[in-house]
Amino acid sequence: MKTNRDLAISWLKKADSDLADAKRTVNSEGPYDTACFHAQQCIEKVLKGYLSFRDFAAPKTHDVEELQRLCLEQGFPEELAAIDLTDLTDYAVEFRYDADFWPPVETAEQAILLAEKIRNLVALTLDK
Repeated sequence: MKTNRDLAISWLKKADSDLADAKRTVNSEGPYDTACFHAQQCIEKVLKGYLSFRDFAAPKTHDVEELQRLCLEQGFPEELAAIDLTDLTDYAVEFRYDADFWPPVETAEQAILLAEKIRNLVALTLDK
C-alpha cells in the first residue's frame, strides 16, 4: 500500500515530466504557449503532491493559487506565500484556447523558473 510520501513522490515524477517538456519547448523555436502550459502543470502537480503528503485530498482544480492557499494552510513553508502565481492558473486552460496568446520565450522562461522553485521547495519538504 502506498504511503502519503509515495503518493507525493509519484506526483513529483509527473511534475518533472511536465517540467522537462517545458524546458525542451523553451529551448526550441516554440511555440512557447506550450512551455507555459507545462510549467503550470508542473506547479499544479507539485502542490497536489504536497497536499497528498500532508494527507489532504487534493481538489480537482487547475487553480494553482487555490492549491497554494491550501498548501500554506497545511504547513507548507512560508516562502511559498511570497511567490505570485496569479498568471499561472490561466496557462492551464484559458490561454491554451486563446488564439491570441503567443507569449515570448521570456514569459515561458519565467514560468519555468517558478515551477523549478516550487518543485524544489516541495522536494526539500519531502526529504525531511
